[in-house]
Amino acid sequence: MATEKLYWFQVALQLKGSVIKSIYKRVLVCGFFGFFISILYYFKLPVSQPSLATVIPSIVLGLLLVFRTNTAYERFWEGRKIWGSLVNNVRNLSRQIWVAIVELEPQDRKNKIAALRLLVAFAVATKFHLRGQPINSELEKLMPTAWYLKLKNLNNPPLEVAFWIGDYLQQQHNCDCLNTHQLTAMQDLVNKMVDALGGCERILKTPIPLAYAIHLKQLLLIYCLLLPFQLVADVNWWTGFIVALISFTLFGIEQIGIEIENPFGYDANDLPLDAICNTMLRNIEDLITLSPSINSHTHNARNK
Repeated sequence: MATEKLYWFQVALQLKGSVIKSIYKRVLVCGFFGFFISILYYFKLPVSQPSLATVIPSIVLGLLLVFRTNTAYERFWEGRKIWGSLVNNVRNLSRQIWVAIVELEPQDRKNKIAALRLLVAFAVATKFHLRGQPINSELEKLMPTAWYLKLKNLNNPPLEVAFWIGDYLQQQHNCDCLNTHQLTAMQDLVNKMVDALGGCERILKTPIPLAYAIHLKQLLLIYCLLLPFQLVADVNWWTGFIVALISFTLFGIEQIGIEIENPFGYDANDLPLDAICNTMLRNIEDLITLSPSINSHTHNARNK
């Protein structure tokens, strides 16, 4: 129990992953403005205006912030579900390729391993594509150099990788190493992988409407700048601190929405795409160590 309490305080006080670095300037501006209003009130200037509390009802602003955060979280969670389905499709397709495709020659095993690594390459290329990042050596390790150099000149590398996977499956069918039903099932999984790419692109290229974002920022700024006039008569020299605390809460909620509305970046609050891709690679490498018995049996049957 003591360890859990200590961990709670560690999480509450840590800066990494929080929005403090993004909002502290706005919070300080509001706090200093509140302190300035306290000085004016000290010199008997008529700055106390409690009636300003009705200009922007707090419940209206709260509903707008909740809607903004919920909309952003829906995008985050949808992105996580899409990547979860991509992991499952890669696992299912790799298992079917490894077990179902018949190995007639020693080179067939090498081709299968290359195809399995292309599945990971698809996920890695998708990650780079969503981040607007040029492909690098992480992808080069998963394919022949000629293919890697070709990907560097393409606008949508994941689609090309999906084409190579589908082409490999079709070749195995043409060589009678894969029957029609198996080919159809595997191509369906490739299609689902491409669907996952499209789903991520939809999230990435459909941002929150600009007019809504601007209007919310304007309301937040007006509300925080009106707060000192409402509070100064009651809290006096504490006005700056209380205004800073309230603005920290409001700006923080808005910034959380901004942080998670694009879940494919590098921030601590984005999806751990690097870890997900590494998990796929480990799964594939573990699968390669297994020896499916169906290939030797089928090969012997063909020889007879």
